[in-house]
Order: sequence, then structure tokens, then C-alpha cells
Amino acid sequence: MHPILSGGKTRLSTIRHTASLLLAAAGFLAAAPAAHAVPSFARQTGQECAACHIGAYGPQLTPYGVKFKIGGYTDADGKGGKVPLSGMVVASFTRTAKNQDPAPDKSGPNNNHSFDEASVFLAGRLSDKIGAFVQATYDGIGQRTSIDQADVRFAHTTEVAGKETVFGLSVNNNPGVQDPFNSMPVWSFPYTASAVGFGQGGAGTLINGGLEQRVTGVSAYTFWNNMVYAELGTYRSLTPTMQSRLGLGKGEDMGRLGGNTAYWRLAVFQDLKKQAFNAGIFGLNTSLQPDRSTPGSNKFNDLGVDASYQFLGTREHVATVNTSYIRERQTRNQLVATEGADNLKGRLNEFKLNASYHYMQTWGATVGRFVTHGTADATLYSDGFANGSPNTSGYILQADWTPWGKENSWGAPWANVRLGAQYTMYNKYNGAKTNYDGNGRDAKDNNTLFLFAWTSF
Repeated sequence: MHPILSGGKTRLSTIRHTASLLLAAAGFLAAAPAAHAVPSFARQTGQECAACHIGAYGPQLTPYGVKFKIGGYTDADGKGGKVPLSGMVVASFTRTAKNQDPAPDKSGPNNNHSFDEASVFLAGRLSDKIGAFVQATYDGIGQRTSIDQADVRFAHTTEVAGKETVFGLSVNNNPGVQDPFNSMPVWSFPYTASAVGFGQGGAGTLINGGLEQRVTGVSAYTFWNNMVYAELGTYRSLTPTMQSRLGLGKGEDMGRLGGNTAYWRLAVFQDLKKQAFNAGIFGLNTSLQPDRSTPGSNKFNDLGVDASYQFLGTREHVATVNTSYIRERQTRNQLVATEGADNLKGRLNEFKLNASYHYMQTWGATVGRFVTHGTADATLYSDGFANGSPNTSGYILQADWTPWGKENSWGAPWANVRLGAQYTMYNKYNGAKTNYDGNGRDAKDNNTLFLFAWTSF
């Protein structure tokens, strides 16, 4: 969790009457099931999973997948009787280079076999212009069920200046979950990771999971000439009572978002048939009052750039490169006033780069680099950090096998599975290469082998 968010609390607000109706719809759908890379999309469109997803599985979207999402998840093969429901199960084995002390909650110090999660999805077309991707998940580690990612959207296609143009609205619960290029932090590599491992350090930008599921937002977007994408939206925090009803728990309430919260996105996209690319910028500006009962807030200004390239060819050999950089400026009024930080101003930056190769949409290999660095603060980054520094960096290697998800696959379009081996190596963790926690633990001690089975149906 973002250090500035820990120990905080939240609030739900409506925006306009029309938006209120969509928010209510999202709340209703959250009580039921939804997903990405789920078979209900394939059943709806009559397409193989590989038509939308690189490697026939996971969040990396092909040009067709990008347009399907922008179109509100509504594209269909014209045949009736499709039920937009799917399920997903993830199980894994995690081994770290050195035993964890203390052991992760409800797990052993090492060699952990985990039933990570089971999800149910309402994913697909609800009407000609409305579609949904809403997920409810049982967390096998935390042993509770709650709302997960959610995106309900309306899309209408028309012409502007003689060019095809899509106008749409999205109601969602995580800034970036609605992004059509799936290059925002919520969808970035690694697409699945150990729930009992070390992640990418103890500090992260607000847009990188800091508001996940504990907010509701409405954004308007447009996609002009299959090339230019623009989006503008706002978010409000859920009340502790609503968080409890959605299974999130009041105790982890992050606080109340300011009424001036703004999310924006601008990107250029090109589908060249045998290759494709997109490049863009995005931002999140907000303030957060950690304690609802006490005045005082902290301000966040997140600005990011990202780009992706895909070589698609004949789909026998597929290669991709994805990168992003996020710069967060913090103004810590509340933290300084409550002696939770030394410095009023601070920065936190995140860089990610990964490249993947897939053969026959079945055999895949990915290598990734991640770097988090920011200004030191001895009080904010104290327990578990060295030198008052949030800096973490490392590499991720993954090999995976996805036997199904193609047109003539067994069980198509119902059966999908990915088996993978992932290894994370740390150069630095929470501020240091050696003895980062003051108890003799080195960054390399956190190196993690993660074996996973990820299936959907």
C-alpha cells in the first residue's frame, strides 16, 4: 500500500443525475459477477480468445481487443442465447530465496502452496450500447469475498468530419481499469503474481493501486478515426459502510478523496494489421483526507507516459514491447501536521519495461524491468525501509504455456488455462541492496520463484 494511505479512511458522492443511474447500475452488477480475457467475450463475439488477447490469454490486447473494449464490450456475432457469465481460478506455489520472518499472514515462512483466488464475472453485452466487465473475487489468502475490478460502459458510434467516432461513458472503480490499451498499472506485467511474495516494494504511486476498488468514478471518452483516444473523468471515495457491503472491510478505508479529483488520458493508436502501436499520456490529480474525523489532507499529482508496440505478422510469431513512466508529486500537509513525514514536498517515480514473445499463441516468454525511486523521508519511510528511501528495483522473467484459446482448441470457447513459471530478482528493496530492514535481510533474499495455474471458463 502507498505509505501515505496506510491507516487512513473514505466517502461516496454522486456526480450528476445521469451518472447516478450508472453508478447504481454498477453497484447492482457488483453484487452479481464479471472480467478481462474471459471466455464469455469469446462466446459473445464468436471469435477465438487469441483474436483479442496476445498469447490467447491475459490483459495484453490486440487491436481487435482494443476496439472491442472501446465499443463497450458490445460487439457480437448476432446469435442469441449468450449468457455473459464466466469464472476464473488461480492456484500457485511460491518459494523465496530466504525464509520470511515473520511469515506472511495465514501462510508459512516458505514453500507456500496457495489457492490464490476464485472469481465470477459478468462480462459482455447487456444491450446494444451497454456492456460490462465486473468481477467478484474470493481471496484465498485473505479468505474473504469482495468486489474486484469493475467497468460498466455505454458506447455510441457516429461520424465526425467524415471519420468514424466512438463516444462513451465508463463507470468504474479503479483509475485505469477502463483504459482500452491495458498499459496502465492495473493491467501491467506481471499479469499475475505471488500473493505471499514481495511485489515491487513497499511504496507505490496513488494511481498504481492506491484507490483500487474503494472509489467510484465516471469518465467520458471518445475515439476518433480509429486513431485518437481522449478521456476525462472524476472519482469519489466509497463510504466505509459501502466498502463493508462490498466485502472490502471498513478497517482498510483509505480516507476521503477531494471533490476536485480528476483523471485524464490522451493517446494515439495505429492498427497496421501486421503490427500496431500506441503512445500516450495520462494523469490523476486529487487530495486525500486520511482521517475522516480530523481535518487535513495530502495532495497527489500523478503524471504518466506510456507506449506499446506489437509485431503480429501472421500470428505465428508475436512480439510485444510495453513501457510506462509515472511521476508523482506529493504535498503532505496532513502527514507533516501529524508528524507522519518530515518533508512537506516529495516525489515518487515508477518505471516499467517489458518485452514478450509468443509462438503460435501458445508458448510465451516475457522479461520485465521495474524501478521505483523517490525522495527520501526518514519518518514516512521508516519501518522496513533503509535510509528513509522508497527505492526498489529488479527484473521479472516468465515462461508460460497456453494450450487452448484458439479457434480449434479443445473445449473452445469455454476452456482456457495458462501454466507459468515466474522468477523475480531484486537489485534493491525498500531503499537498500543489503540489510534493508535493519535485521540483516538483503534484497536478493526476496528473490521469488512463482509457479501458477490460471484458468477461466
